[in-house]
Amino acid sequence: MMKRILVSGSSGFIGRNFCHALTKGNYQVIEIPSSKEFDLCDSKKVALLPEVDVIIHLAAKSYIPDSFNNPSYFYQNNVVSTLNLLEKSRKDKAKFILLSTYIYGNPQYLPIDEKHQRSALNPYTQSKLICEDLCQAYARDFGLHSIILRPFNVYGPGQLSSFLLPSIISQLNNEEIFLQDSRPKRDYVFIDDLVEAILLSIEVEKEGCNVYNVGSGSSYSVNELVDMLVQISKSTSQIRFANIERKGEVLNTIADIKKINSDLGWFPLVDLQEGLIRTFNSAKK
Repeated sequence: MMKRILVSGSSGFIGRNFCHALTKGNYQVIEIPSSKEFDLCDSKKVALLPEVDVIIHLAAKSYIPDSFNNPSYFYQNNVVSTLNLLEKSRKDKAKFILLSTYIYGNPQYLPIDEKHQRSALNPYTQSKLICEDLCQAYARDFGLHSIILRPFNVYGPGQLSSFLLPSIISQLNNEEIFLQDSRPKRDYVFIDDLVEAILLSIEVEKEGCNVYNVGSGSSYSVNELVDMLVQISKSTSQIRFANIERKGEVLNTIADIKKINSDLGWFPLVDLQEGLIRTFNSAKK
């Protein structure tokens, strides 16, 4: 039987890649590209959407600097849209999949498993914590089956230039590559691997609300990333760092991915070197 799937945020970086992957499966897809096309914060409009079997909620305001400048907008958009789609899931008896984010703050231990305490360091992450709590509440109160995916640092072709990797790639032809801080280490997950994790989430049969990290299990510093991209591109640019630490900076993150491997059979297939080559080659075109 063909599953009917509603995807919010289908025009975003993750949404575009995910919806492309859905075309290869036996799914009937309803796309909600962005808030310009459809207001997910309007509960009456959401209630009129066609009945579905699975809701995949990718849409969110996510640029952290903007969340400090306009926190109320972030809370309103991210929380209310999630609440409205959870209500639709409850009424449709549909599975709900929430794309969350890294929510562990400064880690108390590495690698970070799903039991690590959550700690928001900005309004964007705080809004995601509230969304996660709503999923847990709907599972507790209404028996709603949901999956929360916590991707670490997602990257790949087509990502917005405001993110670190596109920013580095855009400077490779300059005389100088100028960046803020060389130290922060991150666990990077390639877009194709995240898409596969979402696809597996659709098919897995688990009751209640289940939470999974999506990462690689390794971390690399900004300095290491730049060096790798310089070698891949054969760039002759000089590298300079301002040595400015961002507000609420976390210096290292490594995902413990044993749970998602055990429950969903997921494991990342694209290592950082290959992912950077594919991202660089795509940007060249």
